[in-house]
Amino acid sequence: MNEIATPLDRLPKVWNPDDRVGDMLKGKRGLIVGVANEHSIAYGCASKLRAFGAELALTYLNPRTLDFVKPLAEDVQAGLLLPLDVEKPGELDAVFAAIKEKWGGLDFLVHSIAFAPRADLHGRVVDCSLEGFQQAMRVSVYSFMEMARRAEPLMTDGGAMLAMSYYGADKVVNNYNVMGLAKAALQASVRYLAAELGEKRIRVYAVSPGPLMTRAASGIQAFDELIEAAVKRSPGRRLVDIAEIGRVVAFLASGAASGMTGDTIYVDAGLHNMA
Repeated sequence: MNEIATPLDRLPKVWNPDDRVGDMLKGKRGLIVGVANEHSIAYGCASKLRAFGAELALTYLNPRTLDFVKPLAEDVQAGLLLPLDVEKPGELDAVFAAIKEKWGGLDFLVHSIAFAPRADLHGRVVDCSLEGFQQAMRVSVYSFMEMARRAEPLMTDGGAMLAMSYYGADKVVNNYNVMGLAKAALQASVRYLAAELGEKRIRVYAVSPGPLMTRAASGIQAFDELIEAAVKRSPGRRLVDIAEIGRVVAFLASGAASGMTGDTIYVDAGLHNMA
């Protein structure tokens, strides 16, 4: 179990300021929401988006998390680092006001946040409290719609909006519980936003990574077992890493993905194809 549970210890440093891999996002500016630490999916996205030339704005949840996020923001040379708790009135407006003041526009956004109260996440869906259900939907789904609403007028030359999902939106995954409902709603919102914003050349995607040992995932019961099963079932007998997810996100944010929108893109080493 230990060799499966600690794959991040063997990964190379995700971002090196001198390790530029291309310039397909040169001149593009984007907001990344959800960086918590160096193992978070949002940081994998930020590192690769920066490596491809994008300028970034990052957020942090609260003063306690700032100590973890600030050095990562410096690593990717973020132009803005802003507080954002989507449940606090005014903070989302302040983020987009700061972006408008600094850049005047926005080319992409990456939404990588989700939350459900522990009791509701660990309990049966049928027993989920109204308050827990509403909070899961508020943070995990509605906040993406709120960001889309504020980003739309800033994407005057088109753009891309991306949200992080999971296979538990499509099929029942043991112990994923109410978060499966939230991710299903998130994927539905991606399709509807894509339809509504397409005329403005704004593309919308859900990215569905395989299971990863992140801080957010640690809240799911028996997550080590889910990781072990993923390694056994995936075609390559392995997990994906945050750099692989970041490269796909960079592709989707670039003009190379101009013919795609409304899709859920799986980055799970083929796991979702296996019975």
